[in-house]
Amino acid sequence: MHLMYTLDSNGKRLYTLKKIVDGEVTKSAHPARFSPDDKYSRHRVTLKKRYGLLLTQQQDKKVLGQ
Repeated sequence: MHLMYTLDSNGKRLYTLKKIVDGEVTKSAHPARFSPDDKYSRHRVTLKKRYGLLLTQQQDKKVLGQ
């Protein structure tokens, strides 16, 4: 059994052990597995470059409080 969740009307998570609650499929409450051998990092970086989403392509933002 794995911990699952659904969102209520207020957007808060309702945790359960069931796969389906009230006809709605629940989502896993556990994070994805981490692998130091990241096979797809090159593709992610290429896409971020293409769409200007890399941090080096962003405008400088003021740090709050300064």
